[in-house]
Amino acid sequence: MLGADLQSLLGSRIPADHSHAVLADSYAAAWLARPDRPPAPEVLDLGCGAGDSVDLFRSLEPRVRWTGADIAESPEVAERTRSDARFVTFDGERLPFGDASFDLVYCKQVLEHVRRPGPLLAEVARVLRPGGTLAGSTSHLEAFHSRSVWNYTPYGLMLLLEEAGLELVEVRPVIDAFTLVAWRALGTPRFFYRWWARESPPYRAISLVARVARWDHRTVNTAKLTLSGQFAFLAHRPDAGQ
Repeated sequence: MLGADLQSLLGSRIPADHSHAVLADSYAAAWLARPDRPPAPEVLDLGCGAGDSVDLFRSLEPRVRWTGADIAESPEVAERTRSDARFVTFDGERLPFGDASFDLVYCKQVLEHVRRPGPLLAEVARVLRPGGTLAGSTSHLEAFHSRSVWNYTPYGLMLLLEEAGLELVEVRPVIDAFTLVAWRALGTPRFFYRWWARESPPYRAISLVARVARWDHRTVNTAKLTLSGQFAFLAHRPDAGQ
């Protein structure tokens, strides 16, 4: 089975409920739909860039208290024009917030640009409230882009999170590496945008094989993660009281 070694390492962290590709946005929506989340949640977009995720969060929960944090110099920050939200600048490693300040840290396609991810993830653990959530996505087999410095495996990210005091809950495929590399190689034509909203051709081929071979969803997710260009992740800070 493709990715059997990955499945043996991650186990139930690879979900078995469905095998559709997802975006980090899905985790934001699912978290805000939880009945146990605070009525006016404190959310940090780590590596917020232009700050566009504030629209997503406000559309889902108007009472959200959204903060965007990013380094001073990045191509995405340079494009920021909005002033209707709270933005802070930091050095890429030390977050300028008190302990247990946030219920959710959202980190979409950021970690591959962080030079020292270990210390930053430790800071994420510090600013999250006990039981708080880290949700986002990162690159696995993606070509160089926007000063990227790393590509992660799902297993490697799990180890980094554990060293920082966080627990990986699940990982899901976003888009396959073949489609993503072709998109980069061709100059990112808009035609490829469709594959973030629906299953890309290589993932569709995996799904066809899965139907013939009668794979379960966890097996399909494992195969897609093994060949993913990006993957989404969900983690949390353990609650010491539990």
